[in-house]
Amino acid sequence: MIFTIENDQLTVTINSVGAELSSIITKKDNKEYLWQGDPTIWASQAPVLFPIVGGLKNGTYRYQDQQYRLPKHGFIRYNDAIKGTQNSASKASFTLSSSEDTLEKYPFQFQFTISYKLVDHQLIVSHTVENHDTKTMYFSIGGHPAFNCPIDPLENYEDYYIELERSKNMDCFVLTSDGLISDETISVMKDRKIWLTDTLFDNDALIFKDIQANKATLIHKEKGAIISMDFKDFPDLGIWAKPKAHYVCIEPWLGYADVISTTQNITEKEGIQQLEKEQIHSSQYTITMMNAG
Repeated sequence: MIFTIENDQLTVTINSVGAELSSIITKKDNKEYLWQGDPTIWASQAPVLFPIVGGLKNGTYRYQDQQYRLPKHGFIRYNDAIKGTQNSASKASFTLSSSEDTLEKYPFQFQFTISYKLVDHQLIVSHTVENHDTKTMYFSIGGHPAFNCPIDPLENYEDYYIELERSKNMDCFVLTSDGLISDETISVMKDRKIWLTDTLFDNDALIFKDIQANKATLIHKEKGAIISMDFKDFPDLGIWAKPKAHYVCIEPWLGYADVISTTQNITEKEGIQQLEKEQIHSSQYTITMMNAG
């Protein structure tokens, strides 16, 4: 089922399967800013990542001497058991609660909710995780929205860069061929800018641990800022696209893929979040369409 939210400046649609954004259109110029998916390149648009971000070593982890298997990025993506609610003309929420199916992969009782709300020319994406279990819960959360780039088909990919505001750790980590985070880092920033090129993602995503940036902005070298994302609740960041594809993902994360030195014990997983029984976690990021007004 497709949910539509709108205000005077934006029209946004969300697919209840995976609670995934499927369109962001500015009413001013009727322009689509979200990647529309292409099975020959990358069929997704904006996967929601929970209860892990990235991949696990051999696709598995351990908890209390038992082994569990989770797919890359968890089980919100592609999930048709998510319940959607149209809260108002400008807000929709999507909820998944633990079930027999989730408990086979993830041994915690929980409720996960993601909501999308429009305020002027901004889309606010909010997450809550409720621990309904009697034990400490371990999880990660992440966003994965893919933005059309270039926005105008007459422009070039190389005309764009991403600028990071107040970033702390500016080197990014490199993924191994099996999707683990290595100890190797590379520098892709100059003056807090990452210029987009056809070869930038030849070795997969750019992964920034504990970057502590407040904002990432997609900027055209002549037209200025196009899209800005505020993610102060998320200490980690991924930036990614398929090489030579016409989009770029800006991904705020709480956690990341397994590192090469992982013990595969989820309680020891680097970057993992902890939530005590009956506690609630809340985090949000905001996408601002700079030319919507």
